[in-house]
Amino acid sequence: MRKLLVASTNDGKIKEIREQLKSFDFEIIALEKFPQLLDIKEDGKSFKENALKKAGVSAEETGFLTLADDSGLEVDALDGRPGIYSARFSGKNASDEENNEKLLEELEGVPKEKRSARFRCVMAIYDPENGYKSTVSGKCEGRILESPQGENGFGYDPLFFVNSEKKAMAELSSDKKNEISHRAVALNKMKKVIKERFS
Repeated sequence: MRKLLVASTNDGKIKEIREQLKSFDFEIIALEKFPQLLDIKEDGKSFKENALKKAGVSAEETGFLTLADDSGLEVDALDGRPGIYSARFSGKNASDEENNEKLLEELEGVPKEKRSARFRCVMAIYDPENGYKSTVSGKCEGRILESPQGENGFGYDPLFFVNSEKKAMAELSSDKKNEISHRAVALNKMKKVIKERFS
């Protein structure tokens, strides 16, 4: 069974990816086994650059086929912010609550019809055996609520109203989220890449 390193320390993200890839013959390994990789500097100018860097550095360091993603929230009223800085919107090592508070502060007084936003994800896979790399992307359209709703999910999920579902992302079951989220869309595309290339 081939090992697949998921270059993330986010438990929610790893759980989603593990669930989605369970039909493949991989032993999925999380990044915490490699403390030296926990501080890869995400200094790219785009989700794609960051995802490729995380996948490439992690794969070359460990020798494992590696899957990485970079994802975030783009809010139209904030000119696409927080974007690639979503995880550290309110500062380095910011909590989900701190980031959500900052987002609500910045959108204070912005009417419902101008709160359009999307979650975007770029996923990269890198094979250190031959240098093969590929990226795919996914998005989920919605808008930012004026207060949190729902108990599920993580990150900005309680503030993100999913247009297609008429609910906050945090009100969706994990099964439904695994169908419609930006990461699910990207992962479905990546599954095709994996199927063609690695199985």
